[in-house]
Amino acid sequence: MSANLATVSYIGATILFILSLGGLSHPETSRRGNLYGMIGMAIAVIATFLGPRVTSGGYAWIVIALLVGASVGLYAAKKVKMTEMPELVAMMHSFVGLAAALVGFASYVDPSVQLDGASKTIHEIEVYVGILIGAVTFSGSLIAFGKLNGKISGKPVMLPGRHWLNLALLVIVIVFGYGFIQAENTNAGMIPLIVMTVVALAFGVHMVMAIGGADMPVVVSMLNSYSGWAASATGFMLNNDLLIVTGALVGSSGAILSYIMCRAMNRQFLSVIAGGFGAAPVKAAAGDAAQPEGEVTPISAAETAELLREAKSVVIVPGYGMAVAQAQHTVNDIASRLRAKGCNVRFAIHPVAGRMPGHMNVLLAEAKVPYDIVLEMDEINEDFPETDVVMVIGANDIVNPAAEDDPGSPIAGMPVLQVWKAHTSIVMKRSMASGYAGVDNPLFYKDNNRMLFGDAKKMLDEVLAALEI
Repeated sequence: MSANLATVSYIGATILFILSLGGLSHPETSRRGNLYGMIGMAIAVIATFLGPRVTSGGYAWIVIALLVGASVGLYAAKKVKMTEMPELVAMMHSFVGLAAALVGFASYVDPSVQLDGASKTIHEIEVYVGILIGAVTFSGSLIAFGKLNGKISGKPVMLPGRHWLNLALLVIVIVFGYGFIQAENTNAGMIPLIVMTVVALAFGVHMVMAIGGADMPVVVSMLNSYSGWAASATGFMLNNDLLIVTGALVGSSGAILSYIMCRAMNRQFLSVIAGGFGAAPVKAAAGDAAQPEGEVTPISAAETAELLREAKSVVIVPGYGMAVAQAQHTVNDIASRLRAKGCNVRFAIHPVAGRMPGHMNVLLAEAKVPYDIVLEMDEINEDFPETDVVMVIGANDIVNPAAEDDPGSPIAGMPVLQVWKAHTSIVMKRSMASGYAGVDNPLFYKDNNRMLFGDAKKMLDEVLAALEI
């Protein structure tokens, strides 16, 4: 394949990637967007494989790498549960970061790259920045993976003087970067490059360890952005236009998504990076944060079914508990049965429900819940006062009235689903334990709230059975 044909193929792949991102912005077009992305990636791989930069001696290695990568992807697609998707995404981000770092080292020691003057300096800056971003993405994503699957506590680890520590790490990176640029040969430059890599790995660990569990959706989208910039940096190192453009698309879209997530949580992006969400509750101006008081009112599955049977308007709020119990199919069956009886059933989705952006949308789409009854928080919040029954399935922080009522709460100011305004709310939980952010929820003690304790799948199966009687 000629260089011109490869360039045209890259342009076509880039257009398909842009269309893919546009399609993924809405559930109804997400399948088409996914297809565009797959076709674009296939074109990019084939164009690279047959392009002028790959010699005949490299074909075997590329085929082996493709087979290994495809095998891992197929295994993950078949074996990874929907509840484990956030962990899988974090792990994929770590692979991108690791690849960027390895490509950076390979590019630096490549004997075929003979540059001098300004070209040499620019190339070394590309290598240094690429490895820096890749190493931070790699280690940060591994820590995010550990927090998401529970191997690492969701509580933030707040080291004394952590901001000064971050500043010191930044100074070290800059100082050794200057030494790297001034190095007279590859051997001399390798020492500052390795030191920077170790510092970047440590910074990635420290940065994500300081971020609390409630901010994990922001962290996932943030690492997505980092992986994009790492890929773009790799494109500069390899002089590959497609990698540059594709990485910039992923990086910018991830940054925008992080901003949207922060707005949904009433958080500043820099405050998320600084960490601390999920630590000890802050104090209000007039004293300590108010603690929930009162007694909860339990309800049985049969009583829940009776309330649903008599309701004319029902809103279902899914949370991570639904994902853990794999109850989305039963939820869809309940919604279908209620709709068949003329009940107006809708789903309310908070932007940060679950452990990654769009987590609940993916689960509901898997269960084939109609897209037109799945509404975002801003679309449905005003309807709660006219709603007969709200079912909250394994959600906590996103329905916590303390966000609006208690200025001393750690989640004060965070936009939440106002489920307590409905005639009756039913919260499904295994126990009275606090949510992922570690914040108590006064909703449980309200007069119009009922608590349905137990495994979400088991309880919902009982509710469905009672509705069919």
